Amino acid sequence: MPISESQLETWSHQGSVAVSSQTYESIRTALYANSSLIRDKNFEVYLHGSYGNDTNIRIDSDVDVVVQLNSSFEYDYSVLIEDEKRLFRQAYPSEAAYLWTTFRTDVLNSLRNHYQSSTITEGNKSIKIAGGSNRLEADVVVCMQYRQYKNFRASNDQNYVEGIVFYTKNENYRVVSFPKVHYENGTKKNSNTSGWYKPTVRMFKNARAFLVDQGITAQDLVPSYFLECLLFNVPNSEFGGNYQTTFYNILNWASQTNLSQLVSQDEQSLIFDNPSGSWSLDDARRFIDSLITLWNR
Repeated sequence: MPISESQLETWSHQGSVAVSSQTYESIRTALYANSSLIRDKNFEVYLHGSYGNDTNIRIDSDVDVVVQLNSSFEYDYSVLIEDEKRLFRQAYPSEAAYLWTTFRTDVLNSLRNHYQSSTITEGNKSIKIAGGSNRLEADVVVCMQYRQYKNFRASNDQNYVEGIVFYTKNENYRVVSFPKVHYENGTKKNSNTSGWYKPTVRMFKNARAFLVDQGITAQDLVPSYFLECLLFNVPNSEFGGNYQTTFYNILNWASQTNLSQLVSQDEQSLIFDNPSGSWSLDDARRFIDSLITLWNR
């Protein structure tokens, strides 16, 4: 028999956000404290990941925080015509003096000044802060603003998609993403589905956790980010009615769709064109097949 409505409804519930909010505020306080090396710089701090997008479930633990430098930026202006490129170079004739490498070092040392140094470690993509009595573990992504230009007529008349850029510690690999656009599109999708999208993401994340617990699916087979992107592509008409109908409709749609053409939630690239190769088309199909098996039995 199919999964019960009550089970799916339980799976759709959001996990607690109280401690994640305390974690975020603790990190923000550290970076604006008198001891902070960046307190006078032009930067912003914001949540992203499941807690930032309201798709966290009970078993989610670590909090993802972005620390974004805005006084300087990297860019792609390849689509601009030559006159626009010339105007851009005139508006920004030289590289900013304070760049990402120095900013990351200053953020790292600011966190060490605020917390016990033993609680701070460096990962390949983020600075990791151990959890405490009133905070969760946190991954702090230190980045600078990235601009994907659409047009440029003057410094006060320009159009670009704002993203972030940073470099991995081990390989010095350049990573570009668009967390603000991802958030905005998720919010819009939730509104366009009458509030069904985000609960549905949580329902599928819990279904994935169940498959992992049963030893059917590997822990790292389906990263949460890509699961969210997959569900973002589902037509709005497939959401709603009840959770059983929504679950069934999405599996039916996914089993008949050309997954290779699906876009990421920020709509800047195809899901399976991600350079990191952290999710493959075969992985997605295996996951969908596992969900169909789970539903049928």
